[in-house]
Amino acid sequence: MRLARLREISGDPFEGDPFHPEAGASGAGRPVDGLAWLPPCRPSKIIGVGRNYRDHVAELGHSVPSEPLLFLKPPSSLLPHGGIVRLPSGTRRVDFEGELGVVIGREARHVTETGALDHVLGYACVNDVTARDLQVKDVQFTRSKGFDSFCPFGPCIAIGLRPDDLVVETFVNGVRRQSAPVSRMIFDIRRLISFVSDVMTLLPGDLIATGTPEGVGPLEPGDQVTVSIEGIGRLTNRVEG
Repeated sequence: MRLARLREISGDPFEGDPFHPEAGASGAGRPVDGLAWLPPCRPSKIIGVGRNYRDHVAELGHSVPSEPLLFLKPPSSLLPHGGIVRLPSGTRRVDFEGELGVVIGREARHVTETGALDHVLGYACVNDVTARDLQVKDVQFTRSKGFDSFCPFGPCIAIGLRPDDLVVETFVNGVRRQSAPVSRMIFDIRRLISFVSDVMTLLPGDLIATGTPEGVGPLEPGDQVTVSIEGIGRLTNRVEG
């Protein structure tokens, strides 16, 4: 799906109870071409989920987790559609990881799986860029996933989707490298939201990156990487050293 025109809104789509994704829609439209993209929201925190597809667990030689494996990426790692992924010095391998992102719309604390989706504003594409050699060296994930530009996010927040129907695909220089339905997750979206909300309060605008399928691989300077999810769009970024 390619966005051709945008419709302006006034006000905050995260305000109100229930929140109003269409709040303040003016109806005025303008073409996308010529506009500078920004991350579609500014989360207070980015929660990543590791090892959430069995085939990805297998390709990295890990065991299947018994409960969701969580980590945090700093908001300073956010990068919009069209932004440049910067490969840090001192790393030997930086990987792409295409993922479905869940954007929280209403505060969530100790929510049940049954009511979890009531707290979702919408969905976006995420690339959980990872310095794989540093991940192995450090054991934990903070440094390897926390560099500036290591969380491409966008191009928009799509509302009204059924997450289990979505398929995550990643392309590098036009070649498809990842493709898997969200339904193949070990822990589904409802489980993830409920589990995270038992650990920390999820605030409007917070982002959950739900894990990557098999097929991850290294990025090189000059590459163009695209995460594509039908119904959301294509998140494309260039890579530079």
